[in-house]
Amino acid sequence: MKKSNFLFIPLLFIAILLGCFFWWRWANQPVFGQDAPAVKTTFVIKKGESLSSVARRLQEEDLIRSSLAFKLLILSANLSGKIQAGSFQLSPSLNPKQITEILTHGTSDIWLTFPEGWRQEEFARRLGSNLEKFSKEEFLELAVDHEGELFPDTYLIPKEASASAVFNLLQQNFQKKFNPDLSQATQKAGLTQSQVLILASLVERESRHESDRPVVAGILIKRWQADWPLQVDAALQYIKGSQNCRLNSPNCDWWPTPTRADKKLPSPFNTYLYKDLPPAPICNPGLASIKAVVYPQESPFWFYLSDLKGNMHYAQTVEEHNANIQKYLQ
Repeated sequence: MKKSNFLFIPLLFIAILLGCFFWWRWANQPVFGQDAPAVKTTFVIKKGESLSSVARRLQEEDLIRSSLAFKLLILSANLSGKIQAGSFQLSPSLNPKQITEILTHGTSDIWLTFPEGWRQEEFARRLGSNLEKFSKEEFLELAVDHEGELFPDTYLIPKEASASAVFNLLQQNFQKKFNPDLSQATQKAGLTQSQVLILASLVERESRHESDRPVVAGILIKRWQADWPLQVDAALQYIKGSQNCRLNSPNCDWWPTPTRADKKLPSPFNTYLYKDLPPAPICNPGLASIKAVVYPQESPFWFYLSDLKGNMHYAQTVEEHNANIQKYLQ
């Protein structure tokens, strides 16, 4: 081997090491100097988002210099499984190590799930129990005419979110779900959005299984159009819950079991006394129940009941329905 080649290999190795050293040093500096204005950016990490995606977006938003260096930093510290979902206040004047500490030691958000079929008071109760400065009363003032439009879903909400911020978040999601295609289908079905939400709220509380919802929706629509009373027990539950519960009662059941005497409750929500639809939704339905009303399933049935296990039983005549009551509810 020539002497020149003998010297070239170690020199090349040293050059590579020096290059890696200076690259690593450069990559782990803030994008902007420490003396730069402390401009903060809200950076949101989605639930289940990969490390590669997080690193790539940090670089795209000019919060770090190198996604590769950031990934190596996380992996070398064995922190890849500790990055939290949520929103974080980050600045390009932070170095990658500081950003890593923020992303792995707490988020300013909290994940909250609101099930299908909850009424606005139940939303307010969960929000008030989990957010730091949340006013349940203010939220209900905003939501008073919007029952049915608080879309049930899992939300990432700042811990210090105001009542108006949360209300707007729920409304925006509802408007996204009730998209122009669904609005057009609603008009084609000869219904208004208000009528769809009222019927969907009844379907949501009356049927436990998604496969039953289009059938139940078809029955309710058929009874309504035939000027029959809907006779929905869930509406009685809504009346009783409104009478018996208070917002700050933590253990109150907003959906108590109705009795035969409740069928005489004096309320426009009583679908045993009044033939028309209730004046407003009784809860906030999910998308499946909304679509069940817009796309109902035709059937020969005029009656239905849900047994103690949540299974639905249908009937064409009142005699068949009474027989089902004797068989499944007595």
